[in-house]
Amino acid sequence: MIFGYARVSTDGQTLDAQRQALKAAGADTIYAETVSGARGDRRELGRLLAKLQADDVVLVTRLDRLARSTRDLLNILATVAERGASFRSLAEAWADTTTAHGRLMLTFLGGIAEFERELIRARTAEGRSRAKDRGQSLGRPFKLTLHQRQEALARRANGEGVREIARSYNVSPSSISRLRP
Repeated sequence: MIFGYARVSTDGQTLDAQRQALKAAGADTIYAETVSGARGDRRELGRLLAKLQADDVVLVTRLDRLARSTRDLLNILATVAERGASFRSLAEAWADTTTAHGRLMLTFLGGIAEFERELIRARTAEGRSRAKDRGQSLGRPFKLTLHQRQEALARRANGEGVREIARSYNVSPSSISRLRP
């Protein structure tokens, strides 16, 4: 049996191209999900791995659809091997765990993929830092204006209840509780 696995990270992306490629490559059943590859609790991947039996094949369009880190990739491939199944990637034709050479190449390239991910993370952090230095506001905007925050702090200091203050600004009580002078 050939099991295909397709994954995208966000709702704005589509699984269609992956499904078509997996079907064309002979996948009998395709497990697909929209979830970050960094998450360890990918339900459909878990279902696929639970169904694996000896001589089955796990097929993906690209390695990064299966795993985001070397450790994750090696753990998944170990599970596949424990079940007596094998693994193939369409984009990386050398990624075939039935050979020692293929296992070596997967380990090596999985390391490169993890290194690339760390580079992206570092560049993103640098970009955030530069934006912050320029005075750009990062994250979600405050629900309350500066004047409203000061007013809420004054009301709280005068003994008014957090719930009443929150209700008057149409925010949650925790939004008021988090305010600091």
